[in-house]
Amino acid sequence: MVDRAAVRFSAGGAERPHFVYERELAFEARLTALSDPAFRAGQEPFRRHHLQAALERHIAEVLLAELRLEEQPTKARLAHQVGAARAVLEQQVGGAAALDAAAAAEGIGQSELQRLFERQARASLYLDTMVTPMLEPGEFELRRAHRSGKTPFSDLPFDEARPLVERWFVGQALRAAAANFYQSARSRLKVEFL
Repeated sequence: MVDRAAVRFSAGGAERPHFVYERELAFEARLTALSDPAFRAGQEPFRRHHLQAALERHIAEVLLAELRLEEQPTKARLAHQVGAARAVLEQQVGGAAALDAAAAAEGIGQSELQRLFERQARASLYLDTMVTPMLEPGEFELRRAHRSGKTPFSDLPFDEARPLVERWFVGQALRAAAANFYQSARSRLKVEFL
């Protein structure tokens, strides 16, 4: 499938620019729309604000994934986090079938999906290690989130909902941290629409 670059970006005068391609940006915008409880897909699979949010998250994740950790994760730790990234995303978009349908709609193959999960895993490991722990929330945080009624699982008993609440909590924390990182990096970013 032929694709073309939609966005070129670099940070802090970096010699090597990064590119975001149309298919992957459309795919990530679809995912953002699917995870938006206020959005009801009609003729359009996503809206402009979903596209903007997807682009900002993509840029933040690429930059975070490239930052060096003091101690590099083992292959097992990285593989675990890749699986966790997939589980969080599947839950956010309504399941594995919804994720696969979005990928098929934009012509995204399994190797491209794997790169997305690896990027998200590396970004989340950096945030968890170098910014603030967020990948393993405590029992108190999970119970408080469950009682707040803000999770989609608050109508279930906590013991039954715990793994779902944990994935939701981690997903929300990572999304907020990536958005904060993007906002703090904006002054160093050079973003060009092609």
